[in-house]
Amino acid sequence: MTHLMEKCQLCKEEKLIAKSLGVCQDCLLNNRQRAKRRVFVVHKKARARFGLPYPAPKDPKGVKCNLCVNQCQVGEGNLSFCGLKTCKNGKLISLGGTAQKGILEHYFDPLPTNCVASWVCEGNKVLGMKNLAVFYGSCSLNCLFCQNWHFRQLTKRLSPVVSAKELAEKIDDKTFCICFFGGDLTPQLPHALATAREISKKQKIRICFETNGSMNEGLARKIAKVALKSKGIVKFDLKAYSEHLHLALTGVSNKYTLKNFEILASEFLPKTTQPFLVASTLLVPGYIDQEEISKIAKFIAKLDRAIPYSLLAFYPHFYMRDLPPTSKKQALACQEAALSTGLTNVRIGNVHLLS
Repeated sequence: MTHLMEKCQLCKEEKLIAKSLGVCQDCLLNNRQRAKRRVFVVHKKARARFGLPYPAPKDPKGVKCNLCVNQCQVGEGNLSFCGLKTCKNGKLISLGGTAQKGILEHYFDPLPTNCVASWVCEGNKVLGMKNLAVFYGSCSLNCLFCQNWHFRQLTKRLSPVVSAKELAEKIDDKTFCICFFGGDLTPQLPHALATAREISKKQKIRICFETNGSMNEGLARKIAKVALKSKGIVKFDLKAYSEHLHLALTGVSNKYTLKNFEILASEFLPKTTQPFLVASTLLVPGYIDQEEISKIAKFIAKLDRAIPYSLLAFYPHFYMRDLPPTSKKQALACQEAALSTGLTNVRIGNVHLLS
């Protein structure tokens, strides 16, 4: 697949950029005020088609939700950023993500499966067993490169609905692990934690969480405790290190993500010798290059050089479907950049997608 270089709308130079964004990586980082206006328009348009607000609502008369980094203040009759909270008669109402009402799809995957952490998990060696994959239909970010963008359809129609008890009952004696992902589990963490409690009453299986890490600190610690106790893994998707780049690509700040990753590394990693915390980054051509990977890797290495880090190949999707797949050259350069920071366990994932 070939990709013609596009002219950046700000610096006017021809570079590898997504037409939808229209701005190059350099301008996103160094021409922030002008780029910010363009970024706002793109994200607002991307979310409007699904009936979702942008930016996160901050109604001074609204009710505040403290679940994630968006810190929405939801006005009467309006929706939160994730689309699962509204305000009725001055009270915050959950439309999903409760113990009784999870907006999700679920299915079994035979092990070994294509999991971000499969390369460091015992599940990769277990034959004849399976993983229960729980795909939540909501998210706290708005990634323009989203590989699972169809979750927004579930948010829009608020279905399928599965209670925590119903989901836990899907576990059988052939189930080795359960993984909550999406979308993202953050807007529906109460449901995920309720499911974990239901499971722990009957079975002992590994419980894993794959997340953008944007939840509040208290919830981050809760999923860490559940994963640690069950010998599961918490998988953080570190989409970018530079906040302005993260804002451009996802529409939201990464300050909670980085803080929560630090908390889990410092407070929970010392308590186990099992793989517990894993990081990954999608290598988006033109935007997430070896320089950005180096920043992320340095951040991880300062916490623990042995933390596994997976660099994932990008395939064109959603509002960045005009970009090319990650090239082998870019993937190898990013891997070398990560290793040069002192990290000892860096892997290139989704190699079948490399061009």
